[in-house]
Amino acid sequence: MVKFLINGGKKLSGEVTLSGNKNSALKLMAASLIGETPTTLTNVPVIRDVEVMGELIKDLGAKVEGLGTSTLKIDPSSLNSHILNPELTSRIRASVVLAAPLLVRFGQAQITPPGGDQIGERLLDTHFSMLKNFGVTIVRENGTYRLKWQNKKAQDIFLEEASVTATEMALIIAASLDKEIVIDDAAAEPHVKDLAEMLGKMGAKIEGAGTNSIKIKGKSKLKGVEHRVISDYIEGGTFAIAAAITGGEVKINNCEPENYKMIIHYLQSMGVNISCQSDSIIVKPSKLVAKKRKFQTRPWPGFPTDLMSPFIVLATQTDGTVLCHDWMYEWRVFFVDDLIQMGASIFIADPHRVIITGPTKLYGETLFSKDIRAGMSIVLAALVAEGKSEIRNAEMIERGYDNIHKRLNELGADIKRIETDGEIS
Repeated sequence: MVKFLINGGKKLSGEVTLSGNKNSALKLMAASLIGETPTTLTNVPVIRDVEVMGELIKDLGAKVEGLGTSTLKIDPSSLNSHILNPELTSRIRASVVLAAPLLVRFGQAQITPPGGDQIGERLLDTHFSMLKNFGVTIVRENGTYRLKWQNKKAQDIFLEEASVTATEMALIIAASLDKEIVIDDAAAEPHVKDLAEMLGKMGAKIEGAGTNSIKIKGKSKLKGVEHRVISDYIEGGTFAIAAAITGGEVKINNCEPENYKMIIHYLQSMGVNISCQSDSIIVKPSKLVAKKRKFQTRPWPGFPTDLMSPFIVLATQTDGTVLCHDWMYEWRVFFVDDLIQMGASIFIADPHRVIITGPTKLYGETLFSKDIRAGMSIVLAALVAEGKSEIRNAEMIERGYDNIHKRLNELGADIKRIETDGEIS
């Protein structure tokens, strides 16, 4: 177990460089298994979820070098199992994506329901419906899914919803088929586009990635490649909020500005003084005043669900009353109980909507990280709170944020990381 001890009230200032995108890195790792030669990934975030995905891939027989660093080399030539380790699978939601390369390599896969954050009901219906369109048969026995791909179909796919993970799995499978396939109602998130770019380097021909209609013509034999993971725009938005609520000036480097259009619009609508340069974002001291009354998540290029929890913390420090609506996950907003305990004025309207009135003074508390984004959000709240806060179960935060306590400390925060054995870092 890990906990953070945070002394609040410190103004953040300086520069920070973003890590690689978590959601992109995990899917690129899975996709590397359909290549015939090793793939090297750079700008990989050093986080727990990447470590678990690496262990899952090693358990399948492939070789993984560089875990714990920002460069991974994955050699799929020794892949020898189609059965995912249930214990490792239970730790990470993205484990389900591995079903796609296993079906390509072995014509079968055995998986258990994936774990990860408990932020709402995230069913596999869309994923399985997509797989069945490719000809995959699925049988559930004693909590295990047995997938077989004996009758391969290469046909156009229409997704029941614009699911990011289902889109990524469809891309990996289609990349192995020597026939043109169109994926409609596809997700358009930047990490989907990043995956498509890598599959293109491996030998597939892909058009339309980043839109809701993707055309792909694969190859039966794909090569391993070298690919750089895109930067994490969720992390970028989180650092921007941290700067805004503490009244600091922070330059955020290693950005792709095209991925921040809605994020910047929403932050500016809360009075944040934020601007883009060629590959960086600058946040200057801001007078936080709400210029809109309703903020909601929606599929890309809308405001991302993973930033709604930090955005709610921003609202607690902004003059005005706003409604924040995350229609995607019905438990996402329940972490606001922690903010209320710290002194925030928040009304929980229903499982998807909260009404925040600010600014309010927050006070340090002892809190428990419920999931990656909620955990990071209470860290943000603790940064601006009066007094000391103790954030328990902080390893949950480290599943998605690379060395976050040290990087915040370099900007002026006061955070101590303590493991159960008493080690302080």
